Amino acid sequence: MIFTVAIDGPAAAGKGTIGRAVAARFGFAHLDTGLLYRAVAAMGGDPVAAARRLSAADLARDDLRSLAAGQAASRVAVIPEVRAALVAFQRRFARAEGGAVLDGRDIGTVICPEAEVKLYVTASAEVRAQRRWLEVGGDAAAVLAEVMERDARDMGRADAPLRAAADAVILDTSDLSIETAVAQAMAAVEKALPQR
Repeated sequence: MIFTVAIDGPAAAGKGTIGRAVAARFGFAHLDTGLLYRAVAAMGGDPVAAARRLSAADLARDDLRSLAAGQAASRVAVIPEVRAALVAFQRRFARAEGGAVLDGRDIGTVICPEAEVKLYVTASAEVRAQRRWLEVGGDAAAVLAEVMERDARDMGRADAPLRAAADAVILDTSDLSIETAVAQAMAAVEKALPQR
């Protein structure tokens, strides 16, 4: 069965948590597409060349979850040639047999506009900054400023800006527990799955 769940939204909204839970529940493969950009940035050198030679091993680095890696990823993600080099990889993953969940910034709008389920997971900047601060520490005000700066960059870029697909189910996790957010996402997937 080919079945794609596209999950988009800003940093620290809960996309990864929801994506992993949905993939585990339905037995789908999962790809955190942000890791692609983080890995490209971490590889150093020319980002376009790095994107073209990216391998699965590059996604296993243990330094890809830092705040600095996220900021670097956002900077390389605005380069059209980097985005183009990673599109084919993501599309192959999404349409592989067995089902797939991809979470990122432009999955439902650009990478997989034909996805069977599209979710847009969001939360207020303050809530997302608090979550990120709990994860990485540092100065809380600086983390909020970085979250807002990244939002502006991701939403304002000319190529594939972050936005909800017209047919996406919107999940605002600002006031939701993880369990409730995951349950709502699973309900949307269950509703779209072909009867087995």
